Amino acid sequence: MSLLEENQSTDLEKIVGLSRRSFIGAGALCGAAMFLGGNLLSRSVMAAAVSEGNKSMLGFNSIAASTADTITLPPGYKASVLISWGQPLKKNAPAFDPSGNGTARAQEMQFGDNNDGMSLFEFPGDKNRALLAINNEYTNYQYLFPHGGQPQSAEDVRKAQASEGVSVIEIQRRRGQWQFVQDSRYNRRIHGNTPIRLRGPAAGHDLLKTSADKSGKKVLGTFQNCANGMTPWGTYLTCEENFTDCFGSSKADLQFDAAQKRYGATVASSEINWHLHDPRFDLAKNPNELNRHGWVVEIDPFDPESTPVKRTALGRFKHENAALAQTNDGRAVVYMGDDERGEFIYKFVSRERINHRNAKANRNLLDHGTLYVARFDAGDGNPDHPKGKGQWIELTHGKNGIDASSGFADQAEVLIHARLAATAVGATRMDRPEWIVVSPKDGQVYCTLTNNSKRGEAGQPVDGPNPRAKNVYGQILRWRTDRDDHASKTFDWDLFVVAGNPTVHAGTPKAGSSNINPQNMFNSPDGLGFDKAGRLWIQTDGDSSNAGDFAGMGNNQMLCADPNSGEIRRFMVGPVGCEVTGISFAPDYKTLFVGIQHPSGGSTFPEHLPNGKPRSSVMVITREDGGVIGA
Repeated sequence: MSLLEENQSTDLEKIVGLSRRSFIGAGALCGAAMFLGGNLLSRSVMAAAVSEGNKSMLGFNSIAASTADTITLPPGYKASVLISWGQPLKKNAPAFDPSGNGTARAQEMQFGDNNDGMSLFEFPGDKNRALLAINNEYTNYQYLFPHGGQPQSAEDVRKAQASEGVSVIEIQRRRGQWQFVQDSRYNRRIHGNTPIRLRGPAAGHDLLKTSADKSGKKVLGTFQNCANGMTPWGTYLTCEENFTDCFGSSKADLQFDAAQKRYGATVASSEINWHLHDPRFDLAKNPNELNRHGWVVEIDPFDPESTPVKRTALGRFKHENAALAQTNDGRAVVYMGDDERGEFIYKFVSRERINHRNAKANRNLLDHGTLYVARFDAGDGNPDHPKGKGQWIELTHGKNGIDASSGFADQAEVLIHARLAATAVGATRMDRPEWIVVSPKDGQVYCTLTNNSKRGEAGQPVDGPNPRAKNVYGQILRWRTDRDDHASKTFDWDLFVVAGNPTVHAGTPKAGSSNINPQNMFNSPDGLGFDKAGRLWIQTDGDSSNAGDFAGMGNNQMLCADPNSGEIRRFMVGPVGCEVTGISFAPDYKTLFVGIQHPSGGSTFPEHLPNGKPRSSVMVITREDGGVIGA
């Protein structure tokens, strides 16, 4: 039982009542506070702001691109490892075995692989203690198994499943440095075989029932966990992304229905091949198991005995992250992107208001509300800084043509097949919507559209927010809700930045927008985060070949932007073959936690041992003078 369940209080509630003020003060990156007004700035206004000599928010010089197998930072900054894949969470857990001979049971007690999105939860009243909830997206068989290939047994599959999910760890500040606390009672793994409850409108539906769970309300596991969210009532949201990759079929001629095809079901698993040794993932034997994944999962990090909950009211698709905001009348809003080429941007608005005085009262807040999908107009055609208008279309059974005649028997089917419902109402197909964040300063919402090689093909025309065919660089979309109210069904949008390579493609749309230059160019923006001052942090997961279209860009990186002027500077470059992903700040913003995922391609990061295995890790970034990061 947990904060998410009935009649049970947790350590968080016992320590202190969770107020709206304490949540914001605890370091939320995309706050659930009432937002102030703000203006979408045109490129000319941005340029004017810079030319008038306004002081930049960015207190460091942009660093050069790098191809080194290390963390590169501006002068005056330093990095250390907080935790790495395989590190035991308890003192009695087995140590990491670089040979790959460690067991599935051992991995269930160790930090998961390929860490991604994360959130920091401060212990109220104790600025030197916190919890980090950290996603573990997937695993690399090359390093996981001693044979370095596909799973060869049920034990191999269980070990892979144990590598994914979520790791919750305690950290403490000792002598000014945040460190992992190995034997904390809060340290926990939630993985591919952890019992989880299904709640909300789709729970118990026939499409969620299996022979192992005839109730349709109990599921094993969360996996392919990409990014995240943090609620104002102190819980963690983890998002299931490429879940269909884990499924396959023992029947080579199995025929899939329209919904299965739309979510990417295939006979041959996408290199994961769990179905060969675990019948739960065999679509010929358990077709409904596919419908039980692809949700947002809510976890109480302060109750290590709690049962996580899949919140079906938020819709089923390949979730990237979940960005929290609040309507002017106090209801919760969750913005979400579906990370696949040509998919959509969604928002959920809760039926009830957030109770900022009683965390327990919000335990089922995300089970009741309305799901919407975004439609964007063609914009004004400005080649450098396009802008336009958009609207949110309700995805409710019986409205906007979503009913039995269009293939939806009830609201549960609308949510289970959210992609089909969004298509039915004419939502705008986007260039892979990834992370979404909400500015703590003015409430504007930012979304990374990472890339889309199919843009310009049939069904995905070039349009306002997706302005380039065969988009290999990506862009960052921004919108401001009408009346500065996240409940509004209309908004203004613009493109904050269009990534590109002005060295290789000078004078063409592939050069990027005017705030891209040879000193800050990047491709495939992915992770996003705001700090308290309103600086926007941008992380990349793109092509690090440093050649062709990507010449001069080096390894994947993290940049920092001034949302007011549009200025962008490169802050960090990661090691060889990595994705830079996951971001969180200590409450005083003097420590930055950053994820390094899948270093590869000859990398031996972070230990740099002879013939050593690369290990995904969470890094601790600080200033040598102890100051605020980025200032």
